Amino acid sequence: MRLSKRLETVASFVPEGSRIADVGTDHGFVPISLAQKNRIRHGIAIDVRQGPLLRAQDHIRSYGLETILETRLSDGVKQLKPGEVDTVIMAGIGGQLTIHILEDGKPLWNAVDHWILSPQSDVEKVRNYLAAHSFAIEKEEMVKEEGKYYLVMDVVRGSMVSLQPWESFYGPLLIRNNHPVLKEFLEQEKNSLEQILKNLLEETSEKARKRTDQLKQKLTWIQTAQAAIEFGEQDKNERRKAEIEGE
Repeated sequence: MRLSKRLETVASFVPEGSRIADVGTDHGFVPISLAQKNRIRHGIAIDVRQGPLLRAQDHIRSYGLETILETRLSDGVKQLKPGEVDTVIMAGIGGQLTIHILEDGKPLWNAVDHWILSPQSDVEKVRNYLAAHSFAIEKEEMVKEEGKYYLVMDVVRGSMVSLQPWESFYGPLLIRNNHPVLKEFLEQEKNSLEQILKNLLEETSEKARKRTDQLKQKLTWIQTAQAAIEFGEQDKNERRKAEIEGE
């Protein structure tokens, strides 16, 4: 099965030999792809609606994967028992819903090794929730597909951390690794905000003033993230130059 670039990235985060639950599975494409490649031992395709589960069941049967994959009607992870899976995937759902499902899944927190998340919105709220509840972002990736930007995170149990505002919005690991797609995204965001701010200069209402202040703050965070990336690239180039000269 051929996956989209976003879903292929999500699938690539799944450790070899995992037992997975794919929450909000829709057509079941991610579990099917992983099973076809012998990447997983078992998979549970989960959805809160019967319609998507029936479609997933049809696809699973058409690929002859009934011995590896099953479907389950569940509101988030409520119907999962501790020890059934070691990896939970939540891709293509909003950030607030991601947080809600994580909150409902507290009994599973220490039984699941990897939470692979790809929130469609409110990314900063998801990162702050994770940081406040002793989850660590082990790996982050950003991809661009059909003009849209998507984030994928591999999250594990860790220790409580404190994120700077720009890290919450744009990702501590993406910034640290000078991620090329993030660089493009930041530049696009900066240009968009500057244009909005330019238009707001013509308005004098209290609402416009508050909106202007909010956007200026976010623009500062974008510029801080860009400066951190630039510093990281300069440091990397200097270390590479020193290594070459030392050879």
